[in-house]
Amino acid sequence: MARNKYDVDEQLETPFDFAHLKRSFVYVKRYRGKMVLSLFLSILAAVLALFGPLVTQRALDVTIPKRDIAGLAGLAAVLFLCNLTATVLGNINARIMTKVGQNIIFDIREDLFAHLQKLPFSYYDDRPHGKILIRVINYVDSVSNMLSNGIISFIMEILNMVFILVFMLIVDVRLTLVAMSGLPVFMLVMFAIKKRQRRAWQEVSNKSSNMNAYLQENIVGARITQVFTREEENAGIYDRLNGKYRKAWMKAVKYSNLVWPATDNISTGIRAAMFIVGLLVLDPATVSLGTLAAMTGYASRFWQPIMNLSNIMNNFINNIAYLERIFETLDEPVTISDKEGASELGEIEGRVSFKNVTFGYEEGINVLENVSFDVEPGQSIALVGPTGAGKSTIVSLISRFYDITDGSITIDGHEISDVTLNSLRTQMGIMLQDSFIFSGTIMDNIRYGRLDATDEEIIEAAKTVCADSFISMMDDGYETEVNERGSKLSGGEKQLISFARTLLSDPKILVLDEATSSIDAKTEALLQRGINELLKGRTSFIIAHRLSTIRSCDRIMYIDEKGILESGSHDELMEKRGAYYELYTSQAV
Repeated sequence: MARNKYDVDEQLETPFDFAHLKRSFVYVKRYRGKMVLSLFLSILAAVLALFGPLVTQRALDVTIPKRDIAGLAGLAAVLFLCNLTATVLGNINARIMTKVGQNIIFDIREDLFAHLQKLPFSYYDDRPHGKILIRVINYVDSVSNMLSNGIISFIMEILNMVFILVFMLIVDVRLTLVAMSGLPVFMLVMFAIKKRQRRAWQEVSNKSSNMNAYLQENIVGARITQVFTREEENAGIYDRLNGKYRKAWMKAVKYSNLVWPATDNISTGIRAAMFIVGLLVLDPATVSLGTLAAMTGYASRFWQPIMNLSNIMNNFINNIAYLERIFETLDEPVTISDKEGASELGEIEGRVSFKNVTFGYEEGINVLENVSFDVEPGQSIALVGPTGAGKSTIVSLISRFYDITDGSITIDGHEISDVTLNSLRTQMGIMLQDSFIFSGTIMDNIRYGRLDATDEEIIEAAKTVCADSFISMMDDGYETEVNERGSKLSGGEKQLISFARTLLSDPKILVLDEATSSIDAKTEALLQRGINELLKGRTSFIIAHRLSTIRSCDRIMYIDEKGILESGSHDELMEKRGAYYELYTSQAV
């Protein structure tokens, strides 16, 4: 699919509106007490800071002409105390909002991670993992400041404007009107920039996501890159993606950088106009030097919150695209979930039944059509056939990793869509083709199969699958640290650890998908004894590329042409001399 490519921009499914911002307040409301305290401290600090121009006016118009040294010292002390208190309150406020911002990051990431854990396999099939990762890390970092400091700052700057306006009106109404005359010009400038700016930052979001996806893909595939000497070509691709990101960033910054100079120039022009009006138009008897100094000081401060609001809006616009991406992920439907009224599946015997099952990964393209079969408890079923025929699909459907398009799948007569996923999957042991190893100790990786297992049970499981011998030879034995994906282990060692993990879960239904594909023939012969013990009393589905390992299965089903082409024991199928016979004899040659 196109969206699964690293070089294809993701399209936002819905345009941004303030409903997104309103929705984000669910995270903000959790800390409203601290945010109200922060707002109160900000207001107090702002009001204290506004006494400065009044003190200056008093000093110029009264104290200095009278040569009142004591009065001037008193005014200086008042000014110092106001500024000192405002600074201390600002520092306390910064600490509060830093903590609130980190708490918001924590909450959003926790919700994203929990949701990602529930999304179906199809979600991860359709997207590069790097594009998912950037949403949880980079985008959340970006929006957290907007949802904490941004909201408080937005409210505070509006109040600042009101407070400054009140102080200006107290000093001189006429010059206040001059100061406000620049507002219509400012609104026109912002209207002209805002739309282009948002589109530009959405483009940055897309290019960053593409670059991150390709980087993650190349880190995981570093060995393949070097095996096929693709270093230069990959570097060229990354250079192009990096260049597109840089170009998008520079374009976005160009629009962002228009806001501050425009606001600053309007502010400078307004202050110049105030001097002209105050000195040349108004009666000098009604406009003192102190009044002009105070009013231009307030005018400068009046435009400061306007510039700050511009920056805050700029930040909002920059981060809106990230907020959309986060909610887009949280809104991704959990298509595989417990239906309303789902019941707990009690302890099962392992009877599995497919009735006219049809399924396709993409709409209109079926992998299986009208597949039907019944498996009795304790039977071992081998699935064979060409690559892509649907063998792994069948076992994935039993575990309900995907929902079928049509038909029904039952276990012990219970429709699997009517029972809870937890009660279904906890009774199944599934070993997939990809023997994934988590970072941590070997003991931890095996214990993943059953978290309450004792060390003795883990070691016994490892011995059963012939993993104990190579684990014991390691320097730290079962406490040996392994890297993510088990890069220091061979393919066979990873499969044996995965096998022990599956065995530890003590499943009623066992699924082995190419379980021994990376194990040498000698180890496989030893392991087969453990597998035979494991299969006793359990319903099992085995997919194997080496047909010699499945000869003793109760039934072999040859999967091809969207269904079961042949079914029977090894001897029965060999007598038919059909598809299975041809496959088996081709391996024997």
